[in-house]
Amino acid sequence: MSVPRKRPRQQRSQETYDAILEAAAQLFESLGYTTATTNKIADRAGVSIGSLYQYFPNKDALLYALGERHVRSLASAMNAVMTELRSAAPPPEQTIRTLYSTLAQLHDTDQHLHRLLYDQAPRPAEAAAQLRAFQAEMAGEVEHHLRRLDLGAPDPTLTALLVVQAAEAQIHGAILDPPAGRTSAECVEAAITMCLAALGIRPAT
Repeated sequence: MSVPRKRPRQQRSQETYDAILEAAAQLFESLGYTTATTNKIADRAGVSIGSLYQYFPNKDALLYALGERHVRSLASAMNAVMTELRSAAPPPEQTIRTLYSTLAQLHDTDQHLHRLLYDQAPRPAEAAAQLRAFQAEMAGEVEHHLRRLDLGAPDPTLTALLVVQAAEAQIHGAILDPPAGRTSAECVEAAITMCLAALGIRPAT
């Protein structure tokens, strides 16, 4: 499994690493994964091919690193929203809608790269563990709201995890692969309606 050779330890190295990743993201989106080459990526980043290979042995390693960056960005954005939800303590429907709409916005950003990450990015054990840890963290926040709202879930811990996993899968499909004749917005709204019904939350009229 191709992963980055090493991680930057100094500020200048971090800047080079980030420039290479950003160049890879841009070219994977504009040229496609197959057409983009490490030489083209190095040229776009303004570094030598040797500098690129110092960190990344091939394109799979670049894609893996982009996946890591995506998970970190996703976690950061969701943590900010969850902090706001804890502070505002909104009613049930608004809580669920905020969760789903935030996930939808994040999935809607850089759709081509997002699809590439899901379809082609290598997923070694450590990457899977990072995703599970993110889901567990989000589930903990959802559990907090299930208990706060006293929705009567028999097992709030399990229910919260299932809500997070279902929301991520549903939003991913709604944004990147909506069925023929349906818009992404319609699919997201349907997913929200299903979640509200499953939790016994009556939508506001």
